[in-house]
Amino acid sequence: MKLSADLRAFEDRIGYKFSQPELLVRALTHGSISSPTRGHNQRLEFLGDRVLGLVMATALMDQDTDATEGQLAPRFNALVRKEACADVARQIDLGKVLRLGRSEMLSGGRRKQALLGDAMEAVIAAVYRDGGYKAANEMILRLWGDRVVQVQKDARDAKTALQEWAQGRKQSPPAYVELSRSGPDHAPVFTIAARLENGDEAQATAGSKRQAEQAAAAAMLMKLEQKT
Repeated sequence: MKLSADLRAFEDRIGYKFSQPELLVRALTHGSISSPTRGHNQRLEFLGDRVLGLVMATALMDQDTDATEGQLAPRFNALVRKEACADVARQIDLGKVLRLGRSEMLSGGRRKQALLGDAMEAVIAAVYRDGGYKAANEMILRLWGDRVVQVQKDARDAKTALQEWAQGRKQSPPAYVELSRSGPDHAPVFTIAARLENGDEAQATAGSKRQAEQAAAAAMLMKLEQKT
C-alpha cells in the first residue's frame, strides 16, 4: 500500500515511517466513514490508550524517583487525558489527515477535541503495532516533549493552584463532588468532579478520593488554560 503525499508528510511530523502503511490509514479513519471493507480506529484507540499510559507512568517514575503514588497520579492524569492527546494532535496537525464521514466534516470534526484525542491514541497504537514498544515510546516522548517535565510543577498540588485561581477572581473555593464509586472495598475507584462557582466542571477518576480530587483539579486547570 502506498501512502498519499499528505500521509507521508504526516509521517514526517510524527517522526516515524510505517512499514505497514495500512495501520496508519486505519488509525486515521473515524467510524463515521467506515464500512465492511474499511475498518475504523476504535480498536487501535483502545490499545493506544494503554500504551500511552505505560510510557507516561514509566517516564514519570524515572523522572522523579522519590515521588509518592499520590504525587504521581495527578501528573499522570494530566499527561494522558483526552485533552492532552488532543493538544498534541493539534501540534502535529492530525486533524488535516483525519478520514471522516460527511456529517462529521460538516460539523467541524477535524477540530473536535474528542475525535482528535481518540485519533492520537490510535496513531500511538499503530506505531506500537508497526514498530514495537521502543518506537512508540520514542514517538510519544518526542511529541509530548516538555509537557512531561513541566507537569511535575503544574500538577504537584493542583487543588491549591485551583483554589488560588478562584480566590484571585473573588470566587468561592472549588467544590469537590463524588460522582461515583466502583470496584471492591479493597480497591475502590472514585470519580470526582471539581466545580467552580461559575458552573465550570472537570472530572477525574483514581484509586482514592484524594488522588481523584487532585486529578480533577489538574483537569480543571488545564481546561481553564485552554480558554485563555
